[in-house]
Amino acid sequence: MKVLIITLGSRGDVQPYVALGKGLIAAGHEPLLATAATFRDFVTEHGVPYAYVNEVIGKFISGDAAREAVARAQGIIGWIQVAREANAQLRPLQRQMLSELWAAAQEFQPDVVVHHPKALGGSHIAEALGVPGIIALPAPGLAPTAAYPALMLPKLPLGGGYNRLTYNLIGRAASLSYGGDINTWRQNELKLGKAPRFASDFVAPDGGPVPIMQAISPLVLPDTEWDAHIHNVGFWFLDAADDYTPDSALAQFLEAGDPPVYIGFGSMASTDPEKTTRLVIDALVASGERGLLVSGWGGISAADLPEHVYRIAGAPHSWLLPRVKALVHHGGAGTTAAGLRAGKPTFITPFFGDQPFWGQRVAALGVGPHPIPIKRVTQADLTLAIRMITTDSGMQENAAALGEKLRAEDGVANAIAVINQYVTAQTPNQ
Repeated sequence: MKVLIITLGSRGDVQPYVALGKGLIAAGHEPLLATAATFRDFVTEHGVPYAYVNEVIGKFISGDAAREAVARAQGIIGWIQVAREANAQLRPLQRQMLSELWAAAQEFQPDVVVHHPKALGGSHIAEALGVPGIIALPAPGLAPTAAYPALMLPKLPLGGGYNRLTYNLIGRAASLSYGGDINTWRQNELKLGKAPRFASDFVAPDGGPVPIMQAISPLVLPDTEWDAHIHNVGFWFLDAADDYTPDSALAQFLEAGDPPVYIGFGSMASTDPEKTTRLVIDALVASGERGLLVSGWGGISAADLPEHVYRIAGAPHSWLLPRVKALVHHGGAGTTAAGLRAGKPTFITPFFGDQPFWGQRVAALGVGPHPIPIKRVTQADLTLAIRMITTDSGMQENAAALGEKLRAEDGVANAIAVINQYVTAQTPNQ
């Protein structure tokens, strides 16, 4: 089975799909992962074949302009403005990206297209090739449900009908932004007819629903009744190699005292990293805990760290998180999943997007305090949260029990079974 995997975004939007690619290879299938050239080495070093997509979009998403936009956005109106500004800058690059994806697909001739909707062209490529297209989501808020509204839309006491309507609105709004470019590409390169003005990637050409895989554990998502085309398969983890060896200085720090508190914000860099670092250090001092600052792309400064705080650029979650006491982070889907699987209490300080959702789920599961947005968190807030996640026996027991259950799941294997189901049926809308 030949599987074209398409995704774009930060490392958190790419890493789960690398895990899926590795799982497909291990199961005897042939994947090809198309994503920004920024991640070419990351993809290929894991043995997954790579297809080129220009890296400018990836750099924009993780760059200063996007960082500043995140910092100034306020509410849904603010996010609409940010989206409009980004769209104006990225449209030429998106047109180029669509051409690159189609070129890769034509050469590869997949049996199925598994795609993140952020990459835009996946469903249209599947239609042009006459193969199943499956939307793959590493985060909640886009798969329709009556249980809660779509990502970043307000929770209102209007019931399940309102909640389902929000997903339709999100899909149609995306079509308004990109529909013209998509239709030009469909007609000129894919040789397809124009899609309706308000078409949605979540609706197939025949009007039926497009299959959706959520790379999320049903143990973590809220209880809800999902439509038959939505499959919650479990998290997709990219584990470190068995022979992984950490930096000697990191190993020494971990062995020198009690397990530290992991603190990191992934690709969600603060606009004032010095201030963020001081806030974190002061809270660690006040709580009496050792700290491990994991900067990743977050840009946390290393200025004048005390000896009980150590800074690293990153390390594989599967190796590192079992060795920490608890986590403080931005609420990215990957970091949240890895911390929960490690069985560690967690405090989330969300920036935007799906991150508040994860913070709320952590609190609802009893494995961490209620989230506080990064813009509002104070030293007192962070100190109290660190004390709770490092001393609350109930949180620790809940986290350990959930971690044990998550370690028994195999989300990648479940995903491959779903992909096989649709390829075997050769009808993407069943």
